[in-house]
Amino acid sequence: MIEVRNLSKYYGAHRAVDNISFTVADGEIVGFLGPNGAGKTTTIRILTCFQPATSGSATVAGHDVFTESLAVRAAVGYMPENVPLYPEMRVREYLRFRGKLRGLDGAAREAAIDRVTQRCWLQDVINRPISQLSKGFRQRVGLADALLHNPPVLILDEPTVGLDPTQIRETRSLIRELAQDHTVILSSHILPEVEATCQRIIIIHKGKLVASGSPSELRERISEGAKVIAEIKGAPDEIGAAVRQLPGVTDVQAERRDGWTRLAVVAASDLRETIAQTAFARGWAVRELHRDAASLEDFFVKIVTGAHEQE
Repeated sequence: MIEVRNLSKYYGAHRAVDNISFTVADGEIVGFLGPNGAGKTTTIRILTCFQPATSGSATVAGHDVFTESLAVRAAVGYMPENVPLYPEMRVREYLRFRGKLRGLDGAAREAAIDRVTQRCWLQDVINRPISQLSKGFRQRVGLADALLHNPPVLILDEPTVGLDPTQIRETRSLIRELAQDHTVILSSHILPEVEATCQRIIIIHKGKLVASGSPSELRERISEGAKVIAEIKGAPDEIGAAVRQLPGVTDVQAERRDGWTRLAVVAASDLRETIAQTAFARGWAVRELHRDAASLEDFFVKIVTGAHEQE
C-alpha cells in the first residue's frame, strides 16, 4: 500500500531524511517513531504531498507522490498533531465544508458525516462551535475529518494527545478496528500506546532508518542480558552457587527474604526452565519464576543511544 525507496530530503546543507526505504502492507498498522528532529514529520509531509523529496521515490495506494499528488491526497486521510480547525464553525458545518472540498455530493456527504460522527464519538457536540470544544474533542474532529472520504490510507500524528485514559483506550480500539478497512501509519511519542496498537514499528534517528520489526521482535533484540527473577526456598549461598554453574549465566544476585532466596539471574538465554529443573532436582520449593522482559521503551532508548555512540 505504501512503498518508500531511497528517500532523501535536504534543507540546504542539512539532511533531514537520509536514504530511507520501507514498505507498509495493506491493512497493516505501523508505528513511526523517532526522537524530536529525527525526520518523522518530514517523511510524513512527503507521503502526504505537502512537500517534495530531494531524491528517491514513494508511492501511496499505487500513486506516485511526485507525479500524481492529487490521486495521493484523495487516497490519504491525514491528521496532523495540531489539527487546523476553524473555531468559528460548528462541528457539522466544518465537516460539511471539508466534505465539499473532498468532492462529496449532498447525500454522500451527509451519510459520511453521520458515519464519522458515530465512529469518533462526536454525537453530543455535533452542533457546537469548535471554539467551545476541549482539546480532546478537537482531536476527534480532526480524526473525523481524516475519515470523511473513507481513504484507504490513514496517517495519524499523535492521535491521542489531549484525550483522557478512557478515550485513549477507545481510540486504540478504533484504530485497530480501522485497520480492517484502512492501512494506518501512527506517529506517537507515547511508546506503550504504540506497543499496544501497532503490528510493526519503524524507528528513524537523524534521518536514518535504524530499526524495523514487530514490538515482540524489537524487544527480543535486547533480550540478551535480560534478567530472570526467581524465589527459591533454601540458603542463598547454596542456591546462588548452583545457579552460577548453569550454562550462559553471567551474573547472579541472591538475597534472603522471609526465609526465601530471591535471585536476579542474567544470562545469554532464557533459563527459566533450567532453573526450575535445577530446583526440582535438589528438592527446593519455587514460588516465583519469571523473566524481566524488556519493553519497547527500553529498545527505543538503547537504539537511539547506540546511534549517538556510533556518531
